[in-house]
Amino acid sequence: MADVLTFNDVGRSLLLASNITVRRGNETLFKPLTFNMQSGEMVWLRGPNGSGKTSLMRVIAGLAEPDSGTLRWPALDASSGRENALKPLVYLGHHNGLKDDLTALESLQFLADLHGRDGSVSACGAAMRRLGIYHRRHLPVRTLSQGQRKRVALARLALETQASLWVLDEPFDALDDAGIATVGTLLKEHAVRGGSVLLTSHIVVAIDGLQSREMTLEKGFPRGAAT
Repeated sequence: MADVLTFNDVGRSLLLASNITVRRGNETLFKPLTFNMQSGEMVWLRGPNGSGKTSLMRVIAGLAEPDSGTLRWPALDASSGRENALKPLVYLGHHNGLKDDLTALESLQFLADLHGRDGSVSACGAAMRRLGIYHRRHLPVRTLSQGQRKRVALARLALETQASLWVLDEPFDALDDAGIATVGTLLKEHAVRGGSVLLTSHIVVAIDGLQSREMTLEKGFPRGAAT
């Protein structure tokens, strides 16, 4: 299990990762990875299918443990601990986390309440308007198209007000041009308030006015092999 340290004297970094590795069976998916996430920036995580992008994102989101390495959240006081360090973080994966038997609005409210955000009808309704899905709010999730489900899940971003870290796995997938533009605006607004974004994308990520850089995972090696 990796060490988890928090401190508040490292400037504007929201996350520091040192020598992180993740294994699948006997294979180390990518070479030891050291990086930081700075306030106000977006990092585009790249690599071929199977390179470990989703596995790394789940580790950063606290849903899995790295096989080695250290994660640090500089903005948190050392006494806050891992659980509190992860509370402001937003993770959206391939599975949108929506409940098929709930309406679109109810499902967004459920996600908001689950993560300690404003789950009121007014707040969630406004978020759905931003994503262009408000007109479907009373439909069961199971009746929505893949693109519509994606918009409901992404409406959670419109509820966020903290300068936190967003970890987004293919946020532009299944969206049309208008949806992509809306998500781009949400990312810029988040960066302006001091947040940062780590994302994967199969389309080119270029958002005017948003500081961004690329980080590519390098292929790992069999367990026990020399690095």
